Amino acid sequence: MLKRTITAVVALALLVVVCIYSHTVVFPIVVGLMALIGIYEMLGCVGMRKSFLCSVSFYVVTTVVIILTRTIETRSLYIAAYSSFLICLLFILFAMAVFSEGNIPVDKVCISFVTCAYVLTGFVSILLLRNMPNRGEYIYLVVFVAPWVTDTFAYFCGRLFGRHKLIPSVSPKKTVEGSVGGIVFCIIGCVVYGAIIGNFYENIPPLWVFAILGAVISVVSQIGDLIFSLIKRRYGIKDYGFLFPGHGGVLDRFDSVIATAPLVLVVCEALIKLKVM
Repeated sequence: MLKRTITAVVALALLVVVCIYSHTVVFPIVVGLMALIGIYEMLGCVGMRKSFLCSVSFYVVTTVVIILTRTIETRSLYIAAYSSFLICLLFILFAMAVFSEGNIPVDKVCISFVTCAYVLTGFVSILLLRNMPNRGEYIYLVVFVAPWVTDTFAYFCGRLFGRHKLIPSVSPKKTVEGSVGGIVFCIIGCVVYGAIIGNFYENIPPLWVFAILGAVISVVSQIGDLIFSLIKRRYGIKDYGFLFPGHGGVLDRFDSVIATAPLVLVVCEALIKLKVM
């Protein structure tokens, strides 16, 4: 417990520093590194890390799409470029499977592509949220605040009141009571966050939007946590990595964030179109 606490405090302090300089190149570099490490961890989990050409293909595409978030300002053009790189990556992976004479199984190609694309999309969404004009400097923080509030209070509520297991076949320690507690406190946390930033920024969504967003984010973040737990159980590993002592790797720590970021991005784009924010 002491190791987990120390790691959490140090990691939080580093995150605060990175967020302070989120308007500079520091932020995409750090997020890009986290994405690369996450891809590395996932490839190791599904057994594709030792395939040199496949691994390099993933790392190159990840690096390129992260760089493009700083160089392409038009959102539609970036989405087109991102989709094109993913399609090219999938074609390359299938081609490798074809010419490997069975050394690269097609099922591993499929699972590695799907899982790594999922991870990459999560980190890319964080950068796209931060790059949103006039809103990015506060809205991207919801991606970190809401899932971690959910995780923290789900843990404590589960310890205090947990009686009924949520999905024991995937995550034996999670309880229904913990899940509900995480949702309730996430709603409260998002409303408080909305009230705070309302004192500094104009044209923010009304607080009821933050309340609904908090509920949805909490549910999605918990499902995201369970998704990564399911993958770990399928491949028989305890943690994805060891970057954060006591917590595991990048994917162990950012599993909820990866699931949440694309959702928040889509919701924000919709609210902008509807002129709610």
